[in-house]
Amino acid sequence: MDLKDLAAKFQLEGTVIDVKALGEGFINDTYTITTGEGAPNYILQRKNKRVFSPIPAMMENIQIVTSHIKKKVIAAGGDPLREVLTVVPATDGKLYFKDEDDEYWAVCILIEDTITYDAAETPELSYAGGKGIGKFQSMVSDLDAQLTDIIPGFHNIRYRFKQWDEVLAKDPVGRKAGLAEEIGWIESRKEEMLGFWELYENGSLPTRITHNDTKINNILFDKQGNVLCVIDLDTVLNSTALNDFGDAMRYYTNTGLEDDPNLDNVSMDMAIYKAFTKGYLEETISFLTDTEIEYLAFSAKYITYEQVLRFLMDYIDGDNYYKIKSPDHNLVRTKAQYKLLQSMEAQYEEMKKAVVETLAGLK
Repeated sequence: MDLKDLAAKFQLEGTVIDVKALGEGFINDTYTITTGEGAPNYILQRKNKRVFSPIPAMMENIQIVTSHIKKKVIAAGGDPLREVLTVVPATDGKLYFKDEDDEYWAVCILIEDTITYDAAETPELSYAGGKGIGKFQSMVSDLDAQLTDIIPGFHNIRYRFKQWDEVLAKDPVGRKAGLAEEIGWIESRKEEMLGFWELYENGSLPTRITHNDTKINNILFDKQGNVLCVIDLDTVLNSTALNDFGDAMRYYTNTGLEDDPNLDNVSMDMAIYKAFTKGYLEETISFLTDTEIEYLAFSAKYITYEQVLRFLMDYIDGDNYYKIKSPDHNLVRTKAQYKLLQSMEAQYEEMKKAVVETLAGLK
């Protein structure tokens, strides 16, 4: 179907002038819809049904979360068209349109005149990112909603270990024999990681609405550098708030690349960690429990460990999940993430101390 014809399937204002590709998304295909007559411009996305399922439930999750935040923004006298995503329904009232190829499409209003960053290269930017994620969590902290789990097992290490054991048992491409050291990295930390997850399973860590993809490029800033809103809400789920903190720290603090072949480049930047923690706690101190705060630093190790496991598991499994650029790409990723994990472990006491000192400064 022609992209303009697709755009016409949604309740848009104005006349569609053009539809152009935007970036090279790893998961969704994204386009900008340009309109005339002073109407808003829009974002059109083909949602990846092979990653998210079911798409209708995913869109309902997004609508529940954005509607809740929109009410908060309006009550505070803010701009609900800029401080939260606005989903635009299809002409039949659904939150998506399914084309003749059974592909799902969704539209939201484009938030204009914004800035995004690909990396938090300074403590100041990391602090702002922490406030952005913290603000999002704060605004949904009182949202009592059971969202549909569209990515079963996401960040659930017990589920990942089940997958891990199955892959090791099958060893489908015969790679396990040469990976005794790397497999040892995973096995030696297994009990520690399960112990953390048990805190969530037994309710010691409460279930909250979480974003689950807290890269800094999922935060929009205005031209003055202030946080506007968090975007890319496809992964909103019920989980522990610590997943968002830990995932952010895996992205923000890495001095190297996620797949850096030069391990000397990779370490955890403590200044970036401290700045994010300060911004995050300023926004979340009012609702986080003592147990959540106690395990903030550990969550960075937990999420990074999980990624080591997932990269290595995919390599052993024959590279079926992550896109690769070379036959050993997943192994390169594994080693780079393990180096980051080691750096976190070496600085763990300082990480915990930073949380305590930040709290003391906020009280």
